Amino acid sequence: MGPRIPQGIAADFRVLEAEHVTDTAIATVWRVTLADGSGAALKLFHDSGLANEGPGLDWLAARDGRGAVRLLRRAGRAVLMEWAPGPSLGDLSRTGQDMAASRHLLDVAQAVHAGSAGDLRGLPDLGDWFAALLKLAVAPDCPVSAAADLWRARDLARGLLASQRDVIALHGDLHHDNVRHGPRGWLAFDAKGVRGERAYELANAFRNPKGAERLQRDPARIAACADLWSAGLGVARGRLLDWAAAKCALSIVWRARGPVAADAEFDLLSLLLDVPRRGQAA
Repeated sequence: MGPRIPQGIAADFRVLEAEHVTDTAIATVWRVTLADGSGAALKLFHDSGLANEGPGLDWLAARDGRGAVRLLRRAGRAVLMEWAPGPSLGDLSRTGQDMAASRHLLDVAQAVHAGSAGDLRGLPDLGDWFAALLKLAVAPDCPVSAAADLWRARDLARGLLASQRDVIALHGDLHHDNVRHGPRGWLAFDAKGVRGERAYELANAFRNPKGAERLQRDPARIAACADLWSAGLGVARGRLLDWAAAKCALSIVWRARGPVAADAEFDLLSLLLDVPRRGQAA
């Protein structure tokens, strides 16, 4: 049965029926039917700070449905959004349709980037996100090769941040499991909202979808996605891969919450660092 929507919020949003969908570390989500008969998704954050997703909600509002779910209403911790029943692009990848999913992901990135070079005020900067990697600390028992890769990724991130180009309003976490199918096609959701270089947008997609670790570590797949996404976004293939490696390292540092000793993605970081950077140039 799952948790119920608090009575005051249900009344305020005029919810007639609700079906619990999922609980995450930051929020609970229901599929709801409203008093006018329409359907939507109601997301209730666990705390009033919205787990730092406030900029992502602003980003969704600015997109106004272009490649992303529509933000219908927000009040305090509660957010009402367009419902996209699925499947997700992650579902496609996990069932043998990975390159089709990769093409759809590119289509979504192109759609959400349309008109996204406008007002960037209020969005955090990509440099703020990477502060943890720039302050990298490696534990004494970290494998030597992994430590070398982390320092290399730290230096890549430092150079990328110092030379950002084509800065726009980014989704910030655009990957397969954050895109679902709805009546209007493939739509992004769970945006973070960040100001940064266009080439960063699909960096985290190389680490996804969840539950497809073997696919993520296929060098041919990494190369094919790099070719497809760099050409489609009009960015340098090498920069896209550099951002992917930097984001992988950043996630490792975030998980460590201190000096890095061990991590399940050390091998993926090594692969992303070693993919040839030749190819499309912006």
